[in-house]
Amino acid sequence: MPPAVEAARAEDETVRDETERHRGDERRFAVLRAPAAAALLTAVLFCLATRLSRTYPFGPVTRNTVDLGQQYLPFHAYWRAFLLGETHGDAFLNWNSGFGSNFLGDIGTYLSSPFDLLVVLFPADRVELALYVVTAAKITAAAAAMALLLPRLRPGPWPVAAVLGTAYALSGWTLDHGSTVPMWLDGLVALPLLCLVGEWARTGRRPVLGPLVVALAWIANFYTAYMATLGAAVVLAVRLLTAEETADARRRLAGALRAARSVLIGIGLAAPLVLVVFLATKVADPTPATVFAPAPWTDLLARFLPATASVASPALFIGTPALVLALTLPFNRAVAPRVRAGWTTAIVLVTLSLQWEPTHLLWHAGASPNGIPYRQAFVLCGLLVVAAWFSVARGVPRPAPLLAGAALLGALAWTARGSADIDRWTFPAFGTAALLALAAAPLALAADRRGHARVRPGRAPRARVLPVLAVVLLVAAQAGETAVSGKRIEEQRRGEVSWSPRVGPWQETAAAETDRADAWPRFRTDPGEVPGGNDVLLVGGQGADYYSSLTSDVTSRTLASLGFGHYAKGRHPVSLDNPVADALFSIGTRLRSRPTEPVRQDALPRATVTATTTPVPPLVTVRPAGRPATHPGDSAFARQERLLGADVYELPAPRRTGHTLTARCPAGSQVWFWAPEYRGTAALAGERPVDFDGKPPSVRAPMQALGTAPDSGAVRIDLGPEGTVRLPREPVGCLVRARLDSAVRQLTADGATRVRATGHTVTAELPPGSRGVAVLAAPRISGWRCAAGDADARPARAYEGLVAVPLDGRADTVSCSFRPPGLKLGGAVGAAALLALAATWFPHRRRARR
Repeated sequence: MPPAVEAARAEDETVRDETERHRGDERRFAVLRAPAAAALLTAVLFCLATRLSRTYPFGPVTRNTVDLGQQYLPFHAYWRAFLLGETHGDAFLNWNSGFGSNFLGDIGTYLSSPFDLLVVLFPADRVELALYVVTAAKITAAAAAMALLLPRLRPGPWPVAAVLGTAYALSGWTLDHGSTVPMWLDGLVALPLLCLVGEWARTGRRPVLGPLVVALAWIANFYTAYMATLGAAVVLAVRLLTAEETADARRRLAGALRAARSVLIGIGLAAPLVLVVFLATKVADPTPATVFAPAPWTDLLARFLPATASVASPALFIGTPALVLALTLPFNRAVAPRVRAGWTTAIVLVTLSLQWEPTHLLWHAGASPNGIPYRQAFVLCGLLVVAAWFSVARGVPRPAPLLAGAALLGALAWTARGSADIDRWTFPAFGTAALLALAAAPLALAADRRGHARVRPGRAPRARVLPVLAVVLLVAAQAGETAVSGKRIEEQRRGEVSWSPRVGPWQETAAAETDRADAWPRFRTDPGEVPGGNDVLLVGGQGADYYSSLTSDVTSRTLASLGFGHYAKGRHPVSLDNPVADALFSIGTRLRSRPTEPVRQDALPRATVTATTTPVPPLVTVRPAGRPATHPGDSAFARQERLLGADVYELPAPRRTGHTLTARCPAGSQVWFWAPEYRGTAALAGERPVDFDGKPPSVRAPMQALGTAPDSGAVRIDLGPEGTVRLPREPVGCLVRARLDSAVRQLTADGATRVRATGHTVTAELPPGSRGVAVLAAPRISGWRCAAGDADARPARAYEGLVAVPLDGRADTVSCSFRPPGLKLGGAVGAAALLALAATWFPHRRRARR
């Protein structure tokens, strides 16, 4: 072949290759346009709603309402410290909280999302900003994921896909619940991704990537990933029954089996973490049984409208434009009848499933949750957005279906007008968005007609302007309504629920004092009460304060029996400022804070913090064989004495006359009042009243000191007339300090001479010949294994609820190690799933090569 011909052919091939690469780049750009636009619009609107509500970081007002301030903020502060190697514990055990807690379970519940790694990019004093960025990033990713999914279900205009992606990500569920419970937002991201996995399975594509996406979703947050998986199953079922590619039963069955394989392998890959969390929930402090009560239908319909907030009804707002499009689907003849019937039936059935107890339990894995009962509502929001897309993807619905959808929405709003969930901003925002959407409809219809007709050269600019104006009006309607809803929901929430102040000088001072005094594992440092909750996670130290869904029942019961208080029905034990408790748990340094000004929503908290150090026994002590002779009974005072091994209280039998208690105590003893269910004030004669906030079963009041007994020994305690007078049989304990000091000296002399703690292991050197029981000052939660000397490690025993190791006089060391239950089994399941994934990958790889 002549050289010139060869050169020409080579040049042609080069041009073709460059053309193909150019087309590939264009296709990739086209695929990313909708997700990128949705992400940008969502981020702007979320920040705008925050700014309009004057909430941090765009205003002075705290956003730390309920669990956001008491759980997620402290957990993320600790997560940052853990990732940077600044904590005493490791991935198995958290020494800071609850005197030792299962941290791997908490990681899988609160912190395992890839987005949570962003906290390391922020300094320690900007953890609130870090959490806001994590929240915004998850919401933005959800918008992008939905905008990526929609064109895969049916090709259509990317600007509309972007707007619908934003509608999904900033739904009422997100604004009312997800933004303050960041771990649930991973389910919001997971739903469109799992639907994408279903599409791959239906068409026989990406058999390896699919299980990996499932695994990532379940690792990020398996609770909402479970709901998202059910929602994706609904989407897959509709697609198998309505899509042309799966028109015969064989293809439908093959697609369903491929999807099941992807889900099972993915869950198996996540098993090392999921099983740990699952087993930790089995031993967690049980919450009272909840009886599901369906929301009134007027309230349920009201939640489709903007600016509504409630924990008793499902948050279903997706924006008026998106909802109108979804409601047009049953009437849109441009969509195939089987598609209209399939999606309409699915949405109706899922809506009904919210209100029926058996399906309510199915959505929540068999256990009706405390608090927000409609946690799965984001799935219905996603289905509505998908329905809207199917109605608009092939062109704007004709006037007849548009009018029918608008009429249906009007009837919905009229029926819901009397609901208590309706806000004063609801109908103005709804009406404005409806008018803008109606103005966009004729422009879009005109543009659609021009797109199907032959356009004369002089009309081309006008033809391009019409769709742009329609999209602008659509974005304005959706964006304005969403921003107003976010503003009002945030303001309503702040006024109706508990809140924590922002992180400020109070916490910073406490953290500095804690760091200065920290002497772990020689003794613990308790930061005491700091505004918020989970204080030790936020400011450091090692205390009882701990708020988690996985708080062990052993921890809760043990601390409650010793006079500690709690919130959240037992899952939030709090610090107890009591010298006997300090001796029992080796709290050598205790911080006490005195606010210098009232704590407010719109100001940084400030306080004077002081640290007091007292001698306490070591972390590991030795109790002699047999029970000590102490006060009998089940009062907190008697239980403290039994665990201490010494009689340090006098327990008088108080005489009660109305709202007054009288008793006799040793002169100079410290008078303690223990009434866990009492709500009111108690005051020793001549002393200031002390508040007790018992509210069973959610709140348990801790024992508190009322003052010092006079020389006469006559004690009179006045109870507030406003209080609910419900007292235990022995509410008064008179602490004789000299007896406690003697007990502390004895435990110190018999206890460990040296204690080492590394990560999840404790090793203690004991005096030679020690007999009886070695007691580690940590609740005996599931996962502890201990050994005396060179013996094999066995599951730890319990001594009054604490970790214990029997001693026979021959061992002079004890060692205890914690391993989260389920880790070994989960690892085996994960390894099997990895083999199954490899078995899937190799045949697929060979077929791809052929």
